[in-house]
Amino acid sequence: VELVQSGGGLAQAGGSLTLSCATAGFTFSLHTMSWFRQAPGKDRELVAQIGSDNNTHYEDIVKGRFTISRDNAKRTVHLQMNNLKPEDTAVYYCHAQHLEHQFFDWTRGTQVTVSS
Repeated sequence: VELVQSGGGLAQAGGSLTLSCATAGFTFSLHTMSWFRQAPGKDRELVAQIGSDNNTHYEDIVKGRFTISRDNAKRTVHLQMNNLKPEDTAVYYCHAQHLEHQFFDWTRGTQVTVSS
């Protein structure tokens, strides 16, 4: 199983960044894909999810600013982040789940840093 993240980096407040997670090794189309994040000194938290039926869920803290999308043909999930805020600074992680099966790597996230 592979979850290869790309994107992220440094942005100014109000700016935009896009994260991508390219996957391999499991039936991507069946899995709910999620983005989590962990800021320094804080617990890991869910940011957004997209189901196999393309239904989406966003935590209130990002609702209206972030958009999660998936491309089943490319086995990739994206997170478009607009109107970034300094409090969005965190390491972001891709996560896949279908029934009791989960795939993730909490050791290989993508840093997003938003300056004020």
